[in-house]
Amino acid sequence: MNDGSTSGELADSLRTLVSRMSPGDRLPSSRELIKEYRVGPATVARAIAALAAEGAVVTRPGSGTFAAQRHRLRDAAGGGPDTDWQTVALTDRAVDTHLIADPLGPPPAGTITMDGGYVHRSLQPTRALSAALARAARRPDAWDRAPAGGLTALRTVFAGIVGGSVAPEDVLVTAGGQSALSIAFRAIAGPGSPVLVESPTYPRALAAARAAGLRPVPVPLDADGLRPDMLADAFAMTGARLLYCQPTFQNPTGAVLEPARRHQILDVARASGAFVLEDDFARHLGHGGAVPRPLVADDRDGTVVHVTSLTKPAAPSLRIGALVARGPVMERMRAVRLVDDFFVTRPLQEAALEVLSSPSWERHVRSLGTALRERCAVLAAAVAQEVPGATLAGLPTGGLHLWVRLPPGVDDTVLTGAARQRGVAVSAGSRYFATEPPAAHLRLGFAATADHAELTEGARRLGAALADLGPKEG
Repeated sequence: MNDGSTSGELADSLRTLVSRMSPGDRLPSSRELIKEYRVGPATVARAIAALAAEGAVVTRPGSGTFAAQRHRLRDAAGGGPDTDWQTVALTDRAVDTHLIADPLGPPPAGTITMDGGYVHRSLQPTRALSAALARAARRPDAWDRAPAGGLTALRTVFAGIVGGSVAPEDVLVTAGGQSALSIAFRAIAGPGSPVLVESPTYPRALAAARAAGLRPVPVPLDADGLRPDMLADAFAMTGARLLYCQPTFQNPTGAVLEPARRHQILDVARASGAFVLEDDFARHLGHGGAVPRPLVADDRDGTVVHVTSLTKPAAPSLRIGALVARGPVMERMRAVRLVDDFFVTRPLQEAALEVLSSPSWERHVRSLGTALRERCAVLAAAVAQEVPGATLAGLPTGGLHLWVRLPPGVDDTVLTGAARQRGVAVSAGSRYFATEPPAAHLRLGFAATADHAELTEGARRLGAALADLGPKEG
């Protein structure tokens, strides 16, 4: 082959060569190919690229070019595209979603939903949301680019909700709470770093932490919230620089961090040179009593990074949340956010501002709290009557769920499947632990059903499913 040979001719020659090789065999180097076929470097590069696009070879920078695995021949009549090459290209960077994906799939029609994390449509301020979005969309600047940090007026409202000395410049508007968690995990800790988490905790936070390359390390909690003594030990043992926690109406247990512990946890974190990522998702989900101040309101040193969201108390598609922080960590989070998506869509921010600024919002929060308190009591009573051997961790004063310990010997995942067969969807407790759970639990939601009757019937069906797993006579 002379200098005038095309890359196509070289590719044909290399295909013949590859056909005689075993998968994983190394092709001659570019220098060797240039010498053997008397072609230029560009011709070699184009030929190798053509074979790589076909999946015949795999290039590994710094190592060379290798014969790929043999592709299965597709049936010309019914076979689809061959995407097997992507397995090699994607390597092992899988995103683990097993804790947040439903292994049983969507429930069939007629299933009573007690595994959801949102309020039922009847509890949503639907009219107020629709009117707010309509007004926002009619504004002359509705479709203009929003500021990267969020609308100043909306950041001001969020700062007022948090309280303390938090100012609008300490607030970054996000596309909901999950987006805020993802931004914070990636901004604060590097891949491979440990992150301390409550045990049990929110599965989607575990998924976001792992997607950021972090290693969740569980720290036990009790009826008064996270245990400061265990936290100090965990910081010392792991060298972690980040704690993720939910001090108010913790998901899934409903625990509220006891006042003295709130100060202790901040002291432990400061002494360890660590951040506290405070997930305050349930600030508007109290059941009528006083709701404690967020940790960030009493933090003057920038220890706390605060997450809040409007999704839970309003509606699933009101994907508006906020991060609150001071110091360089806020600049880091703004940078991550800017790279991700520039800004949150302006009409949705304007609609959120309309909702929060209206007197109807406070009325909604009060009526929602009353409804949640009633539903919580109904479900707790139904579980006590219909599910023998189940033990409540306590009656929560806020949030959307009950945390139920199952009788000894019951597998929570097996019971979850049996319950689905009986027509009720519940959450297996094992999803809420970063490591092995100490006992079998279920998380039962009381906000996603249509009414009280469904809660009672759901508990009855759960009890029947538990009976199905009991010893059989005969």
